[in-house]
Amino acid sequence: MKAFIASLIFVVLAEMGDKTQLLAMAFACKFRWQTVMWGVLTATAVNHLLAAAAGNYLAVIVPLTYIKIAASASFIIFGLWTIRGDTLEDEDKRYNFSPFWTVTVAFFMAEMGDKTQLATISLAVQYNTIITVWMGTTLGMVLSNAIGIIAGNVMGRHIPEQAIKWCAALIFIVFGAYGLYGNLPENFLNMWTISAFILILISAIYMIARLYPGKPSKKQICETLKKP
Repeated sequence: MKAFIASLIFVVLAEMGDKTQLLAMAFACKFRWQTVMWGVLTATAVNHLLAAAAGNYLAVIVPLTYIKIAASASFIIFGLWTIRGDTLEDEDKRYNFSPFWTVTVAFFMAEMGDKTQLATISLAVQYNTIITVWMGTTLGMVLSNAIGIIAGNVMGRHIPEQAIKWCAALIFIVFGAYGLYGNLPENFLNMWTISAFILILISAIYMIARLYPGKPSKKQICETLKKP
């Protein structure tokens, strides 16, 4: 249950402002939102099952200490990635099947190497389980995209995306830093290394926030789709 809840929460947070959420929102401007959600569910279920299996395999062949350190570091990277945000690069225009298969194929391909897929691998490594992580991350993807599509496009409500993005990023970074503190060798943890880590982390957050101040709104995404 712990692995399921952690996977659900982390992916819901990671998906806010992610490229695949933008893609789902873009498709919701063209297709019925129900079709988009079924496509998201199908693509995510297949993609994250493969990711969870890969993570579980790594947990068997790599020493546990190294796995925990790598997983913790990856969560810090995911936090910085979340602050940076993502943009669409015509992923919504690369495939021309029926609406359902267009969404499914495009979403599956966009998720390859994406933050939420890599987070699924890290979670499977961290908890050494496939099914519960797979179920949690898949449900998390569906919920986060449902929030963006239904609350935004159907109900016409505004979601505080910037606040959610920063909250998600900080949770990732804190979780990762705590993991590193608990798993790195004690002789490596001293005042100088900890101070240097904090300084580098703050500098990275500041630079990313300055270079990537925001992401396109739902309205901008839909208006972009209407252009030739």
